[in-house]
Amino acid sequence: MTAVQPFDVIVLGGGPAGIAAAERAAELGARTALVTQDFVGGMAAHDGPIPVRTLAHAARLVREAQQLERYGIAAAPPVVNYDRLLARIRDVIYEFHQQVDLIGDLEERGVTIVAQAGAARFVDAHTVVTARSRSGFAVGHHLTADHIIICTGGHSRTLSIPGFEHAVTHSDAWGLKAIPDSMVVLGSGATGAQVASIFNAFGTKVTMLEAAPRILMTEDAEVATAVKAAYEANGVQVVEGIEGLTAIEQVDGEPEAASGRLHVHYRLAGQNFTVETALVVMAIGWLANAAGLNLPAAGVDTDTRGYIAVNEYMQTNVPHIFAAGDVNGRHMLVPVSSQEGYYAATNAVKGCHAPIQYDLIPFGSFTNPEYAQVGLTEAAAREKFDVVIGKIGFDRFPRSIIDGRTTGFCKLVADRASLQILGCHLVGERAVETVQLVAAGMKAGLTVAQLAELPLSFPTYVEIVGWAAYDILQQVGLDRRGGQWVAHLGRG
Repeated sequence: MTAVQPFDVIVLGGGPAGIAAAERAAELGARTALVTQDFVGGMAAHDGPIPVRTLAHAARLVREAQQLERYGIAAAPPVVNYDRLLARIRDVIYEFHQQVDLIGDLEERGVTIVAQAGAARFVDAHTVVTARSRSGFAVGHHLTADHIIICTGGHSRTLSIPGFEHAVTHSDAWGLKAIPDSMVVLGSGATGAQVASIFNAFGTKVTMLEAAPRILMTEDAEVATAVKAAYEANGVQVVEGIEGLTAIEQVDGEPEAASGRLHVHYRLAGQNFTVETALVVMAIGWLANAAGLNLPAAGVDTDTRGYIAVNEYMQTNVPHIFAAGDVNGRHMLVPVSSQEGYYAATNAVKGCHAPIQYDLIPFGSFTNPEYAQVGLTEAAAREKFDVVIGKIGFDRFPRSIIDGRTTGFCKLVADRASLQILGCHLVGERAVETVQLVAAGMKAGLTVAQLAELPLSFPTYVEIVGWAAYDILQQVGLDRRGGQWVAHLGRG
């Protein structure tokens, strides 16, 4: 008879959502097991934001080195040693795990770790079985619990076209043996945009192919336009609105090798086009890691896209089973995944009384130039509000002029009557960090007037937010020099 290990809560998946869920469940006193297919940390630590940000930093250093002559510093042109760069990525990941002891923290909270267990699957609605063993658990070991939280993440989507096996994912792109001379990036969301930007800085000739009418479809339209213009100025070929890929053809040598060449065939405006390249990277979307879970055995439903369907409590159609992070398809962001894991565990242990709120989610991408947003786009805001826009270019600020980074703008979206901040959209240097200030202000309920009054440090990039707010105040007649300004601040 197979031994069964009982728990109050089983968490499947060791990424940000799973870690947050396991920590919270244990904090609430539940006997908790964290079951991971591979290592604790998930894609975020091993294949996602941490290694990607390291590569993006290397790309930034290359761009900075190219400016040295401008500042009177003599230096040879930068040359990227890709092997050493990959070694640095491994060092960063190792140092992260040394400084942030994920397993130690979990075990200190009383969580039982079942790591490198292979793909877990449901036997019934309360029981899962592991595919392989680590940490003393036998192969095929059964674990049972009153509540189960699924946090198994996702994977890159593929296309059914001839020759698609010659394409690689963004994960493969990070692990190349050398920097390719050319690359076609399929897709222009956050992942595709970062791949294109990083390898463009490394000297790769990059072509981006996008089926949507424009790149960065989830961003404000002006942001997409500005990023496209910057990419093209940097030598990236951006092709929007393609009618479809027809084939990827290997024409010479092996893909990823110096001699390997691929032809990418696509249609645009009713005509056939071909791009020759050394590498094709697919960044066309993200699918749930749900197929191997044997969800029918637990009675758990998925939506039409294959994600696990959940309500505002992160609860599936089976009341004691929850799902958080990429596997539910709501928001593919590390901070949101952690938040969902926390809420899923809270509702699993204490009952469904804590609905999650997605009202403010700042996000962006470490591209060149960076872009970031929080709140409503201008188009979405105009559907519900009488909108006033404050917009300031990076070319008007001492810090960006000092650094030679004058590309971009800050756009603040507000309600004309109440001066409530509805959204903020940035393109430019340090945009991802800068938007966090606006997100915090929105969360605290600051008005445009209060944001404009903040004495932000000079010269800094975040200063641009204050001037965008002041631009709005000028438009609505609350000029800092007038009596109305003083009265509005409650000082009259």
